Amino acid sequence: MTTATEAAAPAGPALRKQPVRRKLVPYWLLLPGILWLLVFFALPMVYQASTSVQTGSLEEGYQVTWHFQTYWDALSEYYPQFLRSVLYAGTATVLCLLLGYPLAYLIAFKAGRWRNLLLVLVIAPFFTSFLIRTLAWKTILADGGPVVDALNTIGFLDVTGWLGMTEGNRVLATPLAVVTGLTYNFLPFMILPLYTSLERIDPRLHEAAGDLYARPSTTFRKVTFPLSMPGVVSGTLLTFIPASGDYVNAELLGSTDTRMVGNVIQSQFLRVLDYPTAAALSFILMAVVLIMVTVYIRRAGTEDLV
Repeated sequence: MTTATEAAAPAGPALRKQPVRRKLVPYWLLLPGILWLLVFFALPMVYQASTSVQTGSLEEGYQVTWHFQTYWDALSEYYPQFLRSVLYAGTATVLCLLLGYPLAYLIAFKAGRWRNLLLVLVIAPFFTSFLIRTLAWKTILADGGPVVDALNTIGFLDVTGWLGMTEGNRVLATPLAVVTGLTYNFLPFMILPLYTSLERIDPRLHEAAGDLYARPSTTFRKVTFPLSMPGVVSGTLLTFIPASGDYVNAELLGSTDTRMVGNVIQSQFLRVLDYPTAAALSFILMAVVLIMVTVYIRRAGTEDLV
């Protein structure tokens, strides 16, 4: 006769395999994403890194000669475009924060039944292509148009001209036009993280602040804004990083005097066909942005990003 112990004995190895399989499940789920990153991110990065240290020409071919002088030559020749990119992207990020925070606050706390409609309006620009949206601003800011006439009437262009953002009585082909395009195109990337962060705040905290006789300004300064810092950090990163490498706005709304580093990289890759310089510029831009983002996150003092 078979005893209960003997019948249960073969089940031991099977029971031990189940925990092992369960531990492997997360890795199997991560495998497609890891493969995607390797094929479409890591391998192109390695290829561009090797391109940046090559010498030669398109006719004769390029060879890896570990010519790191390309980095210094690219930086010394195009540093004005790097500074301009950081300045334009930083200005657009600050404007997006100033414009986006009140709107995100309104949607999170005051919109009521209109909340979903306002959120749809925020993402409505995504329903059209980036290029069409930028070309629309070229029409809006055209010389002699109603917008430019209104800005001339109120003397706004006199102030921006004194700041070096415009020239004469026109807006197109000036830094102001480029910053305006960047601000408009990347504003949703600021509003959505801010709204998500503000929407998570427990309303009872505002009620508690009111019970302690805190003024609305004090409540905002002591409660709302500190708790929304993850959204502020996320929004500024999502705005600054793509804006610093953008080239469409400077190409369509600016001039040769407002070219950003993205325009230089695009030109080196597609027009000049100087692939090592283009690759070196790309890595320099990535390094500059990475350093700035790292310092910014540490200074912001929050790791809870939305």
